[in-house]
Amino acid sequence: MLDDRKSKILQSLVEEHIRTGAPVSSQAILAHGSLDVSSATIRNELATLESYGFVTQPHTSSGRVPTRHGYRYYVDHCSPGHLRVATHARIQAFFADVHREVSRLLKETSGLLTDLTHLPAVVIAPERAVGALHAVHLVRLGGSAVLVVTVAESGGVTQQIVSLEVEASDAQLAEAERVVEAVYIGRARSQVGNDARLTATDVPDVVRRIIAPVHEELQEMQSSGRDLFVGGTSQLAELWADLAVVQEVLGLLEREAELQRMLSESTEGTSVRIGEELGDEMDVAIVSAPFGSDQSGRLAVIGPMRMDYRRAIRIVEEVGEGLEEILGTDHGDDG
Repeated sequence: MLDDRKSKILQSLVEEHIRTGAPVSSQAILAHGSLDVSSATIRNELATLESYGFVTQPHTSSGRVPTRHGYRYYVDHCSPGHLRVATHARIQAFFADVHREVSRLLKETSGLLTDLTHLPAVVIAPERAVGALHAVHLVRLGGSAVLVVTVAESGGVTQQIVSLEVEASDAQLAEAERVVEAVYIGRARSQVGNDARLTATDVPDVVRRIIAPVHEELQEMQSSGRDLFVGGTSQLAELWADLAVVQEVLGLLEREAELQRMLSESTEGTSVRIGEELGDEMDVAIVSAPFGSDQSGRLAVIGPMRMDYRRAIRIVEEVGEGLEEILGTDHGDDG
């Protein structure tokens, strides 16, 4: 833990480096840091911070820049920034128009995050918003084939052909459909598990043999992953001068499964992960926050370690709160 003076000097250095992108001198900290100390004192404290591994000096005659540990300390001890009235108004206006299906809302939210932060953004749909079903229909196709039609609460419709081990009558299909709907409607598919109603002994054997493969197909659809929306990939070249980093970040954004895993590993609440905390030493940081009634959704912005963390945190949290309010209003709680 740094003492108050070192902490303030490090904060000033980080914020000045975020603002300019250049090494920060003791004179710049004195001019912008509101510190009642001499330039010599700041130089001595910077030398100490360098020995602690919080800052480094790229060249002998240059100022200093934060290391990953310096950014980490700064993030852990800073408070979210204050947004301009115009930014608040834009977020509020975005969520005032709620007449959109969930998938469209989340896609447009990734664009909103990019517009506000000028960083690539990712939004992962909450399990409830996309996974919960509004209706399930079983349609006979002939022989032992049946078409399983699902209508999600988000408005999405899927159709999948399932082969049964039996040829079912219309009445038996209707009974199987009734049982499946009773189990699945209004619940995220991952919460269904092996619900006892799916194998209840008071259900005819033929009907259970219809239900089993339909249930298996619905679970397989769930395991394929939640919807993920990415915005702002065109910003990459402006954020990183190193083309190798641009290509690596672009590759990450295209690997949806890895991106979902990375964000799902974040701690509860707002998370900031920097550099090698992401499993790589590249110049990347991710600010993310949960949303949704069960907090299973996640939204994030991705940028260089020299991002404006205070502003990014505030925007991600405020947009997340807006999403949570909309989804809670539209879909209610799981039950």
